[in-house]
Amino acid sequence: MDAQTIQRRRWVILGVLVVGLLAIVIDNTVLNVALKTIADPVGGLGASQSQLEWAINSYTLVFAGLLFTFGVLGDRVGRKRMLMIGLALFGLGSLLSAYSRSPDQLIAARAAMGLGGAAVMPQTLSIISNVFEPGERARAIGIWASAVGIGVAIGPVLGGLLLAHFWWGSVFLINVPVTVLGALAVLALVPESRNPAPGKVDYPGVLASIVGLVLLVYGIVQGGDGDSWTSAPVLGPALGGLAVLALFAWYETRTDHPSLDVRLFRDRRLSASVGAIALLFFGMGGVYFFTSFYLQNARGYSPLDAGLLTVPFALGQFIMAPRSASLVTRLGARAVGAGGMLLNALAIGGYAFLGTASPVWVLAVLFGVQGAGIGVAMPAATAAVMDVLPRERAGAGSALTNTARQVAVALGVAVLGSILAASYRSTMSPTLAALPPGARNAAGQSISATQAVAQQLGHAGSFLLGPANAAFVDAMHVTTLTATALAVAGGLAVMRWLPGRPRPNIEEAVAAEVAAAERELARRRALSDSER
Repeated sequence: MDAQTIQRRRWVILGVLVVGLLAIVIDNTVLNVALKTIADPVGGLGASQSQLEWAINSYTLVFAGLLFTFGVLGDRVGRKRMLMIGLALFGLGSLLSAYSRSPDQLIAARAAMGLGGAAVMPQTLSIISNVFEPGERARAIGIWASAVGIGVAIGPVLGGLLLAHFWWGSVFLINVPVTVLGALAVLALVPESRNPAPGKVDYPGVLASIVGLVLLVYGIVQGGDGDSWTSAPVLGPALGGLAVLALFAWYETRTDHPSLDVRLFRDRRLSASVGAIALLFFGMGGVYFFTSFYLQNARGYSPLDAGLLTVPFALGQFIMAPRSASLVTRLGARAVGAGGMLLNALAIGGYAFLGTASPVWVLAVLFGVQGAGIGVAMPAATAAVMDVLPRERAGAGSALTNTARQVAVALGVAVLGSILAASYRSTMSPTLAALPPGARNAAGQSISATQAVAQQLGHAGSFLLGPANAAFVDAMHVTTLTATALAVAGGLAVMRWLPGRPRPNIEEAVAAEVAAAERELARRRALSDSER
């Protein structure tokens, strides 16, 4: 494909890339409204809360672990080719997810989707940088980035619509025609490109990072699933995961082609910025997880209603994200980042005041405030990362922020989900004591499991429903207070280490004064001319 044809088709190519990206982003949020349905033993798979956590995290951990690697592979074998492979893998994983017969099959299929998503994401941005000239590149990347916000808004609503008319697998099956059409459009319209000097793939680092994260998350989920937090099934995997991650960090400082350059974290400004991004998505992942159960299980809303109630979250981001850059220019990254983090903490803390009969508009407002906080803080923290790094390390900065987001979502779902499960089980224990041992153990797993047991018992199980709703809300309060404390800590770290408002140097100050004097002189001349 010649340069003239590429230039003529550049906006069409961007549209194709955005559609492919949307399929991946939507899948991250569409699953949340389907959790209750998948947990249903009759209409779904009867998945436990820990299995639902793994259905989310198998995708996220594979995605995070392979994101940088697939970027390097795309540079080496061809970005167009890798993009088509990624779309095919994502579509195949979606098909397998839709027709899974057990929670374990769904978890494995979601991991395959994560493999495809990791192959797609870096290629889209690389192709944009290759297709667009520098003068238009910023605008094209801005449109590309807006697809993330659109996906956050569309995902829950689309999931609710599908579940209102079809079975739970439809939330995955919808990806198949999108990825097939996307791959065909890429084949016909997108030019091939490669990096003439591609990097090397850090296979040991990639393997160690995935193994370490999976072991750590497994230990955390086991703690929430009923095992003692000091037992071998919890401490063994968790400590083993931390040891593998420590080995990974040590190895990454000694290889010349790291999958994640951990040496960059020596700069406290960068560490604070990446940490802020991670904590924002840690809270978001956990909030999306437990509010889905709150709305559908404790409050009785339909999946569509639950999806519509998350729209304020996306609106908050849409409204505030475009304003973040101008706020940083005026106030500095420290004030804007800390302000957004604390606004996010305020919203998360507000969930602790929700009850079984709270007006639903309160939740909508909290969603909007949290979205606004993320919309303010996220661009400020990302810009701070890029400002710290020299221009030639921009790719490493992008890899850091993307990896931080995905890992944080996985840890948010695992940690906050485990706290939620443990607290719920503890509160419900006196009520469940009246049940036979087998039913008692099953009902204690989650609010979905309690409601399933109550349904099986018929009228005799109705005594479980009220206490289950109250216990879940109490557990949600404990969980949100934990997330709030972490969000506040992140805001304080940002306040301490992010750069403040830049002070102009002498040349800039003189230039500003000269410009102001010229404007005043022009104003007076215009006034004098009008008086004549």
